[in-house]
Amino acid sequence: MLNQEQLIDNQGGVTDCSRCGEKVSAPCFYCAEHCGFYLHKVCAEAPLELHHPFHLNHPLLLMQKSPHLSGAYFCTFCHEFGDKSVYHCSSCELDFHIKCALFTLNIAENNLKELEHVALHDPLISTENGDKKLKDVSKCFGCWEPLAMYTHFSPDCGFNLHEKCAELPFKLNHVYHRKHPLVLQFNSKRLSCKICQVPRRRGFVYGCSPCKFVVHIECASQSSLQVIKNTNHEHPFTLFLRQVPFICDACGSEGNHVSYTCGTCNIIIHKNCISLPRIIKTWLYEHGSYYCSKCDVIFHVKCAMKDKDSYEIVENEDEMPHESSISVIERNDAGEATKIKHFKHMHNLMLGPFVGGYENSCNGCMLPISDPFYYCSECVFFLHKACAELTKMKNVWHHHCQEPLALISDKAFECQECWHISNAFAYECSGCEENKCLRCVIVLTPGARTCLKHVHPLYFYRDYEGQCNACGDTTRGYGAFCCKDCNFVLDLRCFSLPITARHKCDEHLLSLTDNDDNNYSESHHCDICEESRDPNRWFYHCTTCDTSAHVGCVLGSYPFLKLGSIYEETNHPHPLIIVKKKYYYLDCNKCGKPCEDVALECSKLECKYIVHWDCVAPYFLRQWWKWGM
Repeated sequence: MLNQEQLIDNQGGVTDCSRCGEKVSAPCFYCAEHCGFYLHKVCAEAPLELHHPFHLNHPLLLMQKSPHLSGAYFCTFCHEFGDKSVYHCSSCELDFHIKCALFTLNIAENNLKELEHVALHDPLISTENGDKKLKDVSKCFGCWEPLAMYTHFSPDCGFNLHEKCAELPFKLNHVYHRKHPLVLQFNSKRLSCKICQVPRRRGFVYGCSPCKFVVHIECASQSSLQVIKNTNHEHPFTLFLRQVPFICDACGSEGNHVSYTCGTCNIIIHKNCISLPRIIKTWLYEHGSYYCSKCDVIFHVKCAMKDKDSYEIVENEDEMPHESSISVIERNDAGEATKIKHFKHMHNLMLGPFVGGYENSCNGCMLPISDPFYYCSECVFFLHKACAELTKMKNVWHHHCQEPLALISDKAFECQECWHISNAFAYECSGCEENKCLRCVIVLTPGARTCLKHVHPLYFYRDYEGQCNACGDTTRGYGAFCCKDCNFVLDLRCFSLPITARHKCDEHLLSLTDNDDNNYSESHHCDICEESRDPNRWFYHCTTCDTSAHVGCVLGSYPFLKLGSIYEETNHPHPLIIVKKKYYYLDCNKCGKPCEDVALECSKLECKYIVHWDCVAPYFLRQWWKWGM
C-alpha cells in the first residue's frame, strides 16, 4: 500500500487504477513486481458479489471485463462508457461501474459516513463542468431538479446527486399505490412513471417490482392537493387520487393510475396531456386528432407523439424550409438535375452513369455507389443523389437539442448513434458538438425502411431490446429496426452494412449474405482469420470462388474513413494521408508493429513516416467495439 508521498515518488502521482480506469489517489495498492498494476483502496476491497438493495432480485458479480463480445459496456446507472472491471447481473443484463455500484450502495444502506471523502458543492457555485457529452450535467440524478437548488455531490463517477437525495427513505408508503410499500431502486426495466408517464434511463425511482409500478422521486414527493393551471384550458386541473381506470378526454387512450380532472368541464386527462402543444410538425402518417388540412390526414395524439424524437413543436407557423446544399446548373427534358454544384465540393457534379464503374463509395455516407448518383469528372468524388440533396441545415430526429444541425465534411468524428468513426459527411450540433453520420440521419428519419435482406418494411424503435439477426448481439435499448410481421431485428450498425465490399482475399466483389446453407460444419470458417464462423450470422461471400469471411474481417475497424484524405490533427509537421496497406506492411513509427488496416502516412514521400491510426488518433476517435460476427 502507498500513501500520497510514496505514490508521488513512485509514479509522479499520475497513474490509472487497473479496475476502474480512473486516476489513482492515495491510499492505494500497487504490484510489488512494479508491473504497472495499481488499485484504489476501495476498488481493491470491492466485494466479488454485491447484494445491492436497489436490485434485490439477483446479486451483482464483479467481473474483470463485461461479458459482451467487445468487453465494453454502458453503466446502467450513469449511462457512461466503461471498459474496465464491472458489476454485472447476467439475468437482467445490467452493468455498473465499480464506483457507481459502491456509491449507490452507501446511499441505499444510509452509510453517509462513507461519503465524507466526496466533496459537497455549494449551490451558489456554477454546476457546469465542461462535459458536453453529458446532456443533464446540471441536474440531480435522483430528483432531476437543477443541482444549483440544493447542496450536492458531484463525484468523478459520471453523475451528480443532491445531498437530500442521498438521504431519501429506502421504503415509502404512498397513496398512489396502497397495495405494497414502494422501494427505492434502479429503474433497470426503464418503466414509465405512473404519474407523469415519462420513462427515464438513469437515476432512482420508487417502485414495486411485483406490480411493475414505478414513480419518479420528484413525482412521489408532490402534494396530493396539486393543482395545475395551463394556458390551453380555461380552468385549472386537480390531481385525482383514486386508482381507477379512465379514458383520457385529451388523447383518447386508457389510463389506470394518476389522473387530473376539471370539475367545471367534467373532463379527466393524463398529467402529460395537460400541456399538449396546439400545433406540431410530424412525419408519422396515421390517423387521429392532430389534423393537416393540406394533406387531409388526421393523427391520434398518442400516435403522433409516441416518440418524442419523431416530431417538433412549432413555435413559428411561418417557418421557412432549410437551404439546399446544391445549385442546379443543367436539367434534362424531364426536369431532372443532370449537372449541379454542391457547396462541399470544388467542381461541378454530373448525374451518373459513370463509365469508370461502381467500385467507389459515396463521399457522403461512405456506402457503395448505386443509382442514382452524381460524380465529378475532374477527381474521384461521388455522391448518391439522396445524399447530395440533403439540406445545409437539418432537424435531425433523435437528437436531444432539437435544433437544426449543420452539414459538415472532412472532419473525423464518432457518430453518436452507430458509434462508427468516419470523416465523411455528417450533421453537427453547434450546442453539444455531437455528430451524426449521413447513414444514421437518413435511416432514423421516421417512416418505414427497406432492407435488401428482408422482404417486409422495417420500423425503428428507440427503446427496443432484443437480439440482432445479423450479428447476434443484444440491442440493449439503444434502438433497433424491427419487422411488424415477423421476429426480424437489425441494430443500427448492421442496418447500414455495405451490401458489397472488396478485400484482398478475393479478386471479386464480396456480397453480404444472411445465411449459410452449407450443412458441412468444417466449411463454416473465415477465409481471412481462419477462425470458425457462426452459419446463422451474416457474412461476406463470393459465389465464384466460394470465399466466406466474417463481416469484421472484411471491413476492418474503420470501414467509413475515406482513404486518401488528409488528417492533420497530429504532432507531425507534415499533413498525413489516411491509407490502408494491403500487402506491404511498414513498421509503425510509434509502436514498431506492422501497419495493418488503417494507418496515417506522411504526404511527403521523402519523410517515410507512417503510424497506426490507433497510435496517434485521440481516444474518442478510436474504435473500442468489434463486430459481433
